[in-house]
Amino acid sequence: MRVYHLTRPGELRMDTAEVPEPSDGEVLARVAVALTCGTDLKTLDRGHPRLRMPGRFGHEWAGTVEAVGDGVLRFEVGDRIVATPTAPCGDCAYCLRGAENLCLHLFEHAALGAYAEYILVPRHIVNRNAFRIPDEVTDVHAAFLEPLACVVHGADLVQLGGDRTVAFIGDGPIALLFVQVARLRGANRVAVVGRRAQRLELARALGADLVIDGRERDVREEVAALSDGLGADTVVECVGRTEAWEQAVGLARRGGEVLFFGGCETGSAIHLDTERVHYDELTLRGGFHCTPNSVRRAWEFICSGALTLDPLVSDQLPLDELPGAFERMRRLEALKVAILP
Repeated sequence: MRVYHLTRPGELRMDTAEVPEPSDGEVLARVAVALTCGTDLKTLDRGHPRLRMPGRFGHEWAGTVEAVGDGVLRFEVGDRIVATPTAPCGDCAYCLRGAENLCLHLFEHAALGAYAEYILVPRHIVNRNAFRIPDEVTDVHAAFLEPLACVVHGADLVQLGGDRTVAFIGDGPIALLFVQVARLRGANRVAVVGRRAQRLELARALGADLVIDGRERDVREEVAALSDGLGADTVVECVGRTEAWEQAVGLARRGGEVLFFGGCETGSAIHLDTERVHYDELTLRGGFHCTPNSVRRAWEFICSGALTLDPLVSDQLPLDELPGAFERMRRLEALKVAILP
């Protein structure tokens, strides 16, 4: 089979490998579609603190069951299937405390390698974070499972609903998913800060009340105007750049909260005005990955058709054009690209 390996930052290579055979509890799937994402682009360009190199690449996918190992009862050959790349162990200190997204063993046996013709899903993921795709759900929509699960988990960490002003920094797929989840949770006023007019118009179409081009307008002034001069009740950073993290703190009102959702480059640091954090009683927190609970709820969103997903996929390309897909994303010409093996 054809499969991409990320050998080191900046070096993506297509190889030929044997099609794996599933062991007990495992599922072998033929990939129907894999979605590119911002995390993969950042990993390609600069590496990732949780992902080993060299290694197989890609983690958002949907496909069809090709073979099952002994003991698999939930899936049969021919079923359409989607799964996340990880699942918690359930036994470590963090899992036992309910913080399954922080599982000590989360990435030890991850199901990476979606940019390929086949992918092997380990037993623990089959058991907890894999689903049979119903006929009414397309492969592309199903492949949004993992990023949407992360957004649902992030939304659980802050207050989005009610008479609140919520600001999202970023105009990529994650921010656009957050806008829709915020609306579903009853957010009253939603602002999106970005740098691309077409993406900002899409954010408006998906539910944002205010879209701000950060290159041309005073972002703090615009967010203040939306919130009676106070600032945002909740700010969610969806970019993963230090300047965006610092901007997020500046947009929050007194007593407001900030979620740092986008992962920055390893070794990054930001400057904080400690006087403001202390006397304005700001709540600052990180948000990472997903839990089986947020995965299940994300899958319910997808199956219900509650979200608009098609505009977040800019194009479809064959597997051998994956490097070109990343180049389009790097130039901000594509949100996500559906890769078809």
